[in-house]
Amino acid sequence: MHAEPHPITGQPFDSPVPPGTGWPGDPATAQTPVAHTAAEAASLAASASTVRDLDALSSVCRACPRLVAWRESAAVSGRRAAFAHQPYWGRPGPSFGDQSASRLIVGLAPAANGTNRTGRMFTGDRSGDWLYAALHRTGFANQPASTGAGDGMVLTGVRIVASVRCAPPENRPTPAELAACGHWLDRDLGLTAASPGLDAVLALGGVAWNAVLAAARRLGWAVPRPKPPFGHGAEARLGLPNGGEVRLLGCYHVSPHNTSTRRLTEEMLDAVLRRL
Repeated sequence: MHAEPHPITGQPFDSPVPPGTGWPGDPATAQTPVAHTAAEAASLAASASTVRDLDALSSVCRACPRLVAWRESAAVSGRRAAFAHQPYWGRPGPSFGDQSASRLIVGLAPAANGTNRTGRMFTGDRSGDWLYAALHRTGFANQPASTGAGDGMVLTGVRIVASVRCAPPENRPTPAELAACGHWLDRDLGLTAASPGLDAVLALGGVAWNAVLAAARRLGWAVPRPKPPFGHGAEARLGLPNGGEVRLLGCYHVSPHNTSTRRLTEEMLDAVLRRL
């Protein structure tokens, strides 16, 4: 496939986008080490000393063959007609937001024609439209719409990550894929807790809630027993080894099903974000 112009910058890119070729916000370079197995993902994640390093490493991960095949197929032959002449990121979605944030938002996984296209978490689909509008209303975002990397969107005080960084078929990662990608989430939580300090995590949906609790246990954090159940507005306190505490908040996922049926309303989403 020939290179196509980025919808914002106009620079031509291949799909999937090779690392280090100038995509706005790409944290990786052509020399960034690539994980080809879950064990390599664990080793590389542990080696990251900063969030930027972690984003670079996770954005080129190839540890899960099914996910690699799916995300790259979606980037080449699975495009929606509206985006047929745009380049697709086609790689794992790095985190997005304030790298010194003390609050994290954890989602499920990128969408095939959303993050997998734009290269930015929760950007390019209806779920992202809802989330970023809410972040703007609650003072975390400088503008109400996130359309793609290079659009000027800035988040303050919060960073967005995902339980699984690649777009999965039918939006359903397998347990093995969740476990492999859990190494990146572990390091995200660990780095943020170490500096500047992690105050709160907002889990969008039950999968993200469970992924955060599992990561907390692997990190040696104190998790209440029995396991805190997920629910909209639910809150659990996770104990850090240094005696500190992290609040885990639950929110229904900003999926089109939840928002169209009003299981999740703008008022509900805003109320939870204001508790971060």
